[in-house]
Amino acid sequence: MSTLVDTNILIDVASGGGDWFRWSSAKLAEAAESGEIVINQIVFAEASMRFDWFEEFRAMLALSGIACESLPWEGAFVAGEAFYAYRRAGGPRDTILPDFLIGAHARVSGHRILTRDPRRFRTYFPDLDIIAPDTHP
Repeated sequence: MSTLVDTNILIDVASGGGDWFRWSSAKLAEAAESGEIVINQIVFAEASMRFDWFEEFRAMLALSGIACESLPWEGAFVAGEAFYAYRRAGGPRDTILPDFLIGAHARVSGHRILTRDPRRFRTYFPDLDIIAPDTHP
């Protein structure tokens, strides 16, 4: 099964240390054993802030076996629907949050998601298969 990786996981692994490095590295390796690992432009943009050069970041992704996949148009639409539900429920942000684009991409592409912060994914994409610390220690 393919897995879309959330930004926090890439940052954990790229850091080479910290509280979440071991968990994130292990779960990323497990996900790679069972299928393709992908990120989209949103995750790429968020995680790229940790790198000085585009080529350095692309090389890290290649070495990790992580593919880059574009957000499908249907995913953008689904993200908008989820964000509208969030706003109706009293969500305070006026601009769409990256989690909605990432979650919608996973949903319409049939990916599961690997994240340390599953809250919005569970609330607005309840049918997603989520790998998170509270479900996969």
